[in-house]
Amino acid sequence: MEWIRNLVILASILGFLPPSVAAEPTKLRVVMSGDLKIIDPYWTSAYIVRNHAYMIYDTLFARDANLKIQPQMVDSWSVSEDQRTYTFKLREGLEWHDGQPVTSADVIPSIKRWAARDVALGPPLMRLVKEMALDDDRTFRIVLTEPTALLMTALAKPSLAVFVMPKRVADIDPNTQISDTTGSGPFIFKKDDWKPGEKAVYIRNPKYRPRAEAPSGLAGGKLAKVDRVEWVTIGDSQTAVNALINGEVDMIESPQPDLFPLLEHDPKIELVKLNKQGSQYLLRFNVLHKPFDNPKVRQAVLYALNQKDFLNAAVGDPRFYMECKAVFICNTPLGSTVGWDDKLSSNLTKAKTLLKEANYDGTPVVLMGTTDLPILNNLASVAKAQLEQVGFKVDLQRMDWSTLVARRAKKDSPPAGWNAMFTMPDASDLSNPLVNGMTNASCDKAWFGWPCDPQLEELRQEFSKTTDPEQQKTIAEAIQSRLTEYPTHVPLGQVNIPIARRKGVSGNLEAPVTVLWNVHRTQ
Repeated sequence: MEWIRNLVILASILGFLPPSVAAEPTKLRVVMSGDLKIIDPYWTSAYIVRNHAYMIYDTLFARDANLKIQPQMVDSWSVSEDQRTYTFKLREGLEWHDGQPVTSADVIPSIKRWAARDVALGPPLMRLVKEMALDDDRTFRIVLTEPTALLMTALAKPSLAVFVMPKRVADIDPNTQISDTTGSGPFIFKKDDWKPGEKAVYIRNPKYRPRAEAPSGLAGGKLAKVDRVEWVTIGDSQTAVNALINGEVDMIESPQPDLFPLLEHDPKIELVKLNKQGSQYLLRFNVLHKPFDNPKVRQAVLYALNQKDFLNAAVGDPRFYMECKAVFICNTPLGSTVGWDDKLSSNLTKAKTLLKEANYDGTPVVLMGTTDLPILNNLASVAKAQLEQVGFKVDLQRMDWSTLVARRAKKDSPPAGWNAMFTMPDASDLSNPLVNGMTNASCDKAWFGWPCDPQLEELRQEFSKTTDPEQQKTIAEAIQSRLTEYPTHVPLGQVNIPIARRKGVSGNLEAPVTVLWNVHRTQ
């Protein structure tokens, strides 16, 4: 029975049984949604790198399945009466993959490294940090200049998370990519077996001590139930599905939607939704260059586009998508359509009027589209047609995702540069103004596209200073309204793409990140 196997594995990890008694070696082969080419979790916001980090690193806090903040590496913590001093104590027995103990001396430089790379939360949080100090090997303090919701939001954020690294690694210049993958998480990266374009390999960390709580979301006990995980790169979606059907792989993280009927027809395969709120399609503007340096031109796009056409083209099956004009995600505490109800419905007359008022001169829009991510590939064609219908000239340039990720970070003028692109963040990364990098309008410190709007930044700062739900909702709606005047991006609906797995695989957790602890595979 599986519960007996889990108990034996846990006993082995805790040192009560030799690993050989725990179970026969098991291997899980997974086709992830991208190819792992970068191993520094802060060098790029690409989710494949984030997922890699969750395999090998641990975090101080995490959100459970109900989005409640829970301790992870932290054993206990307290907050002073004036809400300015936070004192944290680490769990006993935390150990790096090389056998050295994890200490508070590792944590503080890890936080600093994260803050230097996370443009959404890092700089505003560090402006409020008066001091970070060590009390002893397991205890550290963070002293703030004023109370703020930013600290705990940052320490528990799911993407671009505060991954704790050894001090020697965290101290490396944040503008230099790290190559040392020593972590303290449930799996160990086999760097010698890593072959970009082919596979990435992880083995179970036999010395990892999971928390005693049941796993929930990204929190709780991280119990590795397989001995070896291989991320297998298969670029062609049909080939990946054939490999799953034939038993050559065990799971596909993001199968192509038009292949769902084939997968559902096979009795050995099941589709499983793991992310309750899913993801949001969005079009991101680059405000540095014509024509989108003019807010009124960007406003025209809000009226030109039609959400449903994008969702039908990219997903097709309404079981897996939802029209939603909420910047901060539908069916969440801050979910609202204030300011957006009359947009994203192909109001061609309004779009043409705005373009005329903006004196649009026919400057081509360089639109970057993908060729190797089926879940994104069709979006660019829909946008090109809808934009051209209202008078835009569109230069659609297609490329693989890795090339797009590299190009979007450059500020070059078109046509070598870009004006717009598509992406698909998890809903958890968009659900409030602090984590939603698309609303960050801090100019050069903003996410790619570099919007620059003092009014948006003032509203985000107001949000960070209150924990009252009603005040937060009022401020979030003000931000959402401002985004119709100074658009930074266009929300194009929510999607919830299931994983595809063989029925011998079980235990995948409902979470915004595809994590592989708790996953069991029968022989």
